[in-house]
Parts: sequence; structure tokens; C-alpha cells
Amino acid sequence: MIYIHHLNPVLLHLGPLQLRWYGLMYVIGFMGAYFLLRKFSKEGSFKLSLVQIESLLFYVFVGLFVGARFFYVFVYNFSYYIHHLIEIIAIWKGLAGLSFHGGMIGVVVAGILFSRKYKIPFWHLGDHFVLCAPIGLGFGRLGNFINGELFGRSTSGNWGVIFPEGGNFPRHPSQLYESFFEGAVLFCLLLFFRKRVREGQLSALFLIFYGVFRFALEYFREPDPQLGFIFLNFSMGQILCALMMVCGSLLYFLRKGIVR
Repeated sequence: MIYIHHLNPVLLHLGPLQLRWYGLMYVIGFMGAYFLLRKFSKEGSFKLSLVQIESLLFYVFVGLFVGARFFYVFVYNFSYYIHHLIEIIAIWKGLAGLSFHGGMIGVVVAGILFSRKYKIPFWHLGDHFVLCAPIGLGFGRLGNFINGELFGRSTSGNWGVIFPEGGNFPRHPSQLYESFFEGAVLFCLLLFFRKRVREGQLSALFLIFYGVFRFALEYFREPDPQLGFIFLNFSMGQILCALMMVCGSLLYFLRKGIVR
């Protein structure tokens, strides 16, 4: 049975203010990260106090949104924003106005700054934080589905969804595919390898696994309309994920000591 998307992205109206499902998903993601890092801290595997964890999440919050927004503006849609400068700060538009890869760069920069300030090894931070990332990714993709954004390509399968902005034909609910693989599956894989690799290699595996999942799932996702296919029918997301896989592989062997 074909499903017609009619979900309301607004969870609650508070006078002139709106509480949106998408924003709630981010809150859940950061809360999940906090409780997971706190668990690691109490176990003794994560060398940060609870106060330092709260400070780290603040750094990550700022780095994530600044990086995600500016990367989207300058890489994905610069031709539009150069004529609409005021809209650069409109981060409430969801992941249609944010970029995962830019957010990742912003988080890395935030982690470096935090590492230098508190004298904590960067890879120690990275290996623990990548375990938290799938929580936010999984719930964030659910937010995309509720918003009816970043939908998939057309499909003849009876699991297709007709999205309000996607025309009168069914499309892959690619947001749900991504939520499952970038969320639950990625988390389980990283948890499995957590104590089986050297410091820094778990961060490398995150880059590799996420890159593989996202690269494959992009074949079900509609390319950004302002960009289309970039090179040999590859989307911008696939090109960036290919770079992630290469960087992740190099980092994995560097941390293993094979590449000098």
C-alpha cells in the first residue's frame, strides 16, 4: 500500500512559538550523547568529569551547527545564498539547510579546541564521541522523514511514500533507510569494535562505515535539485563520502602504524 505523507512537522504550538519534531530529534540526540558519555565516564573508560562532558557537548553543539550551515551554504547552494545573505542564519530549516559533512568538520574543529584547552588527547575524545554520533544521526533522519524533506527517488515498490514536495508519485522513504543504517547499524558496529582496535582507529572506522552506508543509500535518495549529479552520475553526497572512506582508511592504517 502506498503511503501518503501527511505528518505535521510541528509538535506543539506555544503562542507564536513552535516546537517542531525536527528540533526535538536534535534534543534527543544530544541527551543520548550526554548519558552515553556519562556512562563511559563512570566506567572509567572516558577520562572526563561530568562538568567537562557538559562543556564538550557545548563545543560540539556550536561546531556542529556552524559547520553544517556554512558548508551547506558554500558547497551546496552558494548561488542562492549569495543573493539572500540574511537567510544564511536560517538554520531552523532542517537538514535541507544543513550539511552532515560540514557538521562533522565543525565537530572536529570543536574537538581540537576542546582537546587543547583541557589537555585531553584528541583521539580519546573522538573515539568516544563517534559512538554518540549514530544516536543523533538516527533520530535526525526520522526528523527529516517527519518534515517530508530529503526524500528518495521514485519507486514502483508498494512501500513507496508520496511526499507533499515530491510530486504525485511514490518515492523511496530514504530517510528511514538512512536512520536505520546510519543510526542503529552504525552504532552496533562501532560498539562491537570499540575494545578491539587501537586509539584513533574507531574514529577511522566511523568515517569508513558511515561513508559506505551513505554512499550506497544515496542511490535511493533524490539528489539536491540545485546540484543534481556532479560527476559520472554521482551526487555531491557520494563524492564527499568517497573522500571520507579514503581518509578513514588512511587514518586507520596510520593509527595502526602501517603507514609511516
